[in-house]
Amino acid sequence: MSHRDDAASRTAGPRGTLRLVGHRGKPSELDRVTHPAQWQRPHVPTLAIASGKGGVGKSNLAANLAVSLGEKGARVLLVDADLAQANLDLLLGVHPRFDLQHVLSGDKQPEDVVVKAARGVKLVPASSGVPELAELDDYRRECLLRALGALESDVDLVLLDLASGVSSTVTGFCHAADEVIVVTTPEMPAFSDAYALIKLLQQQGRGRPPHLVVGMCSTSEEAEETAHRIRLVARRFLQLDVDFLGSVPFDPALARAVRQQEPVVTAFPQSPAAAAYRALADRLWEAPEPDPSIRSPHPTQRLEA
Repeated sequence: MSHRDDAASRTAGPRGTLRLVGHRGKPSELDRVTHPAQWQRPHVPTLAIASGKGGVGKSNLAANLAVSLGEKGARVLLVDADLAQANLDLLLGVHPRFDLQHVLSGDKQPEDVVVKAARGVKLVPASSGVPELAELDDYRRECLLRALGALESDVDLVLLDLASGVSSTVTGFCHAADEVIVVTTPEMPAFSDAYALIKLLQQQGRGRPPHLVVGMCSTSEEAEETAHRIRLVARRFLQLDVDFLGSVPFDPALARAVRQQEPVVTAFPQSPAAAAYRALADRLWEAPEPDPSIRSPHPTQRLEA
């Protein structure tokens, strides 16, 4: 087991477990530190959400997955790492005064920009329309990651919503994360760009294969066929076993929720999309078993956000 995984397991173990399935191979083969972004730093399990192409539902996945995990009892730090075109604050209906631009400029400390977004979810917002933040050099990215590390003492996992595409900032964050989810749709341009991102990460030395989520599907069969094609190509040409994590159907409730500036899992909790996001959360997070020796003095009391 690597130092990174060992530290993560000690941090997350008593409170819950980030459990992503589908990896193959010996841990020593998957966890070789071959990229500067993988240099050891104190952290809890970190999950980066990326896409080769924009408009595939990546940020909706990040926002709704964070809220679904919070509902399950996980304490989530959601970071809007799309540093130039941020929108998680809009999707979650919050109005932050400060953001990561103020942290990178040195005007604010990381704890000054955090806002409560939902039960169990804290958001680190970013800026929109600041093109100079789209490309961070290795030094500034490392400073940002270490600054975020100061916020991890009371969280169980970190979700990074990355920009779309294959910029060095995107791939750098992917290498720094413990796990990566690549989001695509059945459309050929999205399919092609998702494979391009997977290929680039592998060429840059990320041994651990990413996980795949297929969004905007008409049917579950269409999602499975899309995932099968990507997995087949990755296995043949990259020798990677990409895990199909799940899918999110095309659902008009998603667009209505965006207009309401509320996650679909709370705006329309019975919708097909909300059910899909909760199913993904179930695969990602295993809540800790209750200790039968500890009895609550108020067994009917509910924890409120």
